Amino acid sequence: MLKDGANEADIITYLQDKNIPADEITLTKVAEQILQTPPEQGYLTISNALQWRLQYQRIVTLADGISGIEKIVSYNKPQ
Repeated sequence: MLKDGANEADIITYLQDKNIPADEITLTKVAEQILQTPPEQGYLTISNALQWRLQYQRIVTLADGISGIEKIVSYNKPQ
């Protein structure tokens, strides 16, 4: 989004669209931080209680080693 010229309002709208559990003040602070310190491409999982299993499952089942991600949980599929 930043490469495409997103501004603070665009980032706040995106975060709201993703249902990040935060109020307007917190989302504004997060958007400001994103603009000041653009994040590197990576894996981020923030999800609400009903979605956490689906979201975290993607990280837990990653087969490839990803720089910056320390695997602390592994999943063994039942045979």
